[in-house]
Amino acid sequence: MYWLLSASPSPDGPQAPRSLQDAQKSADEAAGWFQENWSDWLATGVRIVFVCVVAVVLRYVIRRAITKLIARMNRRAEVVDSGNALRGLLVNGERRRQRSEAIGSILRSVASFVILGTAALTVLSGLGINLAPLLASAGVAGVALGFGARNLVTDVLAGMFMLLEDQYGVGDRVDVGEASGVVMEIGLRVTQLRGDGGEIWYIRNGEIKRVGNLSQGWAMAMLDVQVRSGEDLEEVRTAIVTAGEEMSEESPWDEVLWEPVEVLGLDEVTLDSMVLRVSAKTMPGKSLGAERELRWRIKKALDARGIEIVDDHALALQATRPAVPLDKGDGIPFQQR
Repeated sequence: MYWLLSASPSPDGPQAPRSLQDAQKSADEAAGWFQENWSDWLATGVRIVFVCVVAVVLRYVIRRAITKLIARMNRRAEVVDSGNALRGLLVNGERRRQRSEAIGSILRSVASFVILGTAALTVLSGLGINLAPLLASAGVAGVALGFGARNLVTDVLAGMFMLLEDQYGVGDRVDVGEASGVVMEIGLRVTQLRGDGGEIWYIRNGEIKRVGNLSQGWAMAMLDVQVRSGEDLEEVRTAIVTAGEEMSEESPWDEVLWEPVEVLGLDEVTLDSMVLRVSAKTMPGKSLGAERELRWRIKKALDARGIEIVDDHALALQATRPAVPLDKGDGIPFQQR
């Protein structure tokens, strides 16, 4: 029996104790090692659980606070708009809602990334893992990803600044250079526009170098009225102003026109014609319709007073017609045909 216990084990097998005394000694050493380290293990486990619980609770509290803050800002803006009719016309509810949701989503995502990332690094450090190689690898991967997806990063950053600066919103009519139309949706990467022909334009935010917003503040309806040089200027001015006053008193133009129609003066004078510049301040996005209606009414007012509107094409045709002699003795040497 003693020979069996003291026999050497095979090289490939486990190292068995050579005697009962050796087995007892090994068990005592294992129990002592466990007794020495169990407190450290327990402290590390408790620390990891505490970090995870704090991270989850903090993430929930911050995300909920951001949501309530955005909702409170929206309610406050609605109260201000309800007391200011002009501002209520300029601010679109859908635009404000989408902008608030986008900003809230960005803030919640950033908060979650920072909190959970910090918690993960703390847990790994508590487990005794060396974070230096991990952080170095993450830095190299981040640089490579930045070079490979630089267009995506540019689009996302540009979209964030567009939303934060409120350059344009849903329902605004904008001109971004290569395309123009009404904004349908604003994303962090792509902006969607509805063109005048019904087409939808998908424009990357990073490619937008300039934006002309035609729906903020107010717009100007500008048109030129060209009459013959022999017409009475005061009569022409009176006809135009009267047409503008009648238009501003009728619905829906009484809300579209924000200021009276104004004759700025003579924009061009030639031997055959003169051009008067007419302007009117209108609601944003309504200048084109106001121009068409005002041009219609001015034409009717001038016709009623016997004033004829001419254009350069008609004058050019008249100037190129040859002079034809009439019958002798009528006293008129020539007539333009």
